[in-house]
Amino acid sequence: MMSQTTAVIGGTGFAEFVGMINERWQYRRTPFGPSTLVRGSVSGVDMVFLPRHGRPARFPPHAINYRANIRALRDLGIERIVAINAVGSVNPDIPVPSLIIPDQLIDYTWGRAHTFFDGAIHHVDFTEPFDAALREQLCTITSEVTSPYRLNGVYGCTQGPRLETAAEIRRMAADGCDIVGMTAMPEAALARELEMAYASICVNINPAAGLEGAHQMDFEAMSAALETGMAAVRKILEQLLLNG
Repeated sequence: MMSQTTAVIGGTGFAEFVGMINERWQYRRTPFGPSTLVRGSVSGVDMVFLPRHGRPARFPPHAINYRANIRALRDLGIERIVAINAVGSVNPDIPVPSLIIPDQLIDYTWGRAHTFFDGAIHHVDFTEPFDAALREQLCTITSEVTSPYRLNGVYGCTQGPRLETAAEIRRMAADGCDIVGMTAMPEAALARELEMAYASICVNINPAAGLEGAHQMDFEAMSAALETGMAAVRKILEQLLLNG
């Protein structure tokens, strides 16, 4: 089975797609700047992988050129994107580690380039920020290959690169957030502007600041949770690619 319509964007803990063969790294130029990605195949299926923090990883969340990354994928003919995001749990009922397939977003970022249409008025419907059909595929596969998981949730996207204060997490909980990360926006909105299906697999690696068990961040435990979660993510992605 051959397809060049699917791309995976990886972040913290998923800077390369283990198991990809016939790798061809490319430095792509776009009207919004350069982007680096790799084309190859996984389980006999052609796909594209893009490390959002660069290769080597060097761009913190607020400094990522999201527009260049999304445009580079669109120029290759990519039709759907699966984003991999490491997150913390705002909702104390979400265990560590676990996978979450979010269905909603709240954007707390500022100063990032949020549109391709500078100098023009261009609105897109963002009522449902994640593509329904792609989410359904991910939910089905996730429920079949791993546990624990949650098949919905509100992703609160913060500016970074620092972690949040306990008061900020309390505010996010009051706003209805279930998880907190730093990279889903403006990535999701930019994909929508270019009419690309976009969905996320989130790996919960720690309770957010102020939650029980998070009085002091345990970075060693976070790393272990990340490793466990990303192993499950690879299984989901391989199955998604095989299913087409």
